[in-house]
Amino acid sequence: MAGSSNPSLSIVIPAYNEEHRLPETIRNLRTFFGRESGVMPGLEIIIVIEKSSDRTARVATAAIENNPMFRLIENSVHRGKGYAVRTGMLEAQGDIIFFMDADLSTPLAEIFKFVGELSARPEIDILIGSRAEAQSQILKKQTWIRRNMGRGFNKFVKAFGVSGVRDTQCGFKAFRRRAVEPIFSRAKIDGFAFDVEILVLAETMGYNFATVPVRWVNSTDSRVRIWIDPFLMLIDLVRIKRIVRQSLKERPHDPKS
Repeated sequence: MAGSSNPSLSIVIPAYNEEHRLPETIRNLRTFFGRESGVMPGLEIIIVIEKSSDRTARVATAAIENNPMFRLIENSVHRGKGYAVRTGMLEAQGDIIFFMDADLSTPLAEIFKFVGELSARPEIDILIGSRAEAQSQILKKQTWIRRNMGRGFNKFVKAFGVSGVRDTQCGFKAFRRRAVEPIFSRAKIDGFAFDVEILVLAETMGYNFATVPVRWVNSTDSRVRIWIDPFLMLIDLVRIKRIVRQSLKERPHDPKS
């Protein structure tokens, strides 16, 4: 609970057309946090389902089985991963709020490392999981083409996005509650480039962030359309700083508030 020695925790997981993968993910979450319930007070897991063309919502409801640890949000539209994550982050109640991918590519045990890091570094507002650090452990790599497209995207990030972050797209990030509403309420990008936007917002608004090496296992069942989404991401990327300026012009940020 807020103010206790162990902070309350929220985990946000976006899901789109995850009929086949999501039930196993929910079982893994139930098993893992069933074992760790004593050290995770006030835990909530928010699954945000974008309007899907399969039975994602139905199978998720069945897998949850009314477990109070879970909250299920069904968005009535399919706007993109950024929109789904934003929906869940603004609903979350924890002192520390994670978002992570439905494939659990970063093992759940990494959560404890992030919580410990935030406890040890009270000045840090955001921790960014990174696959690009020397200490990172890539247990199963992406395909050659995805690795090289990712490297190319990161070069564009240096030019148009946030400085000092070598891996903006790892789907494993943790935020202190004080940073969530100011950042995510101003975010506008619905697609996969949303990670860069929230980090540019964080940097511009004066929040402190750091990268943490993670263990990571590539999932072959990615929702990124390899010949479409990277180009849409680049279009968003070249617009991000203008979008952020406009957002902060519409709603100026007072760091003292």
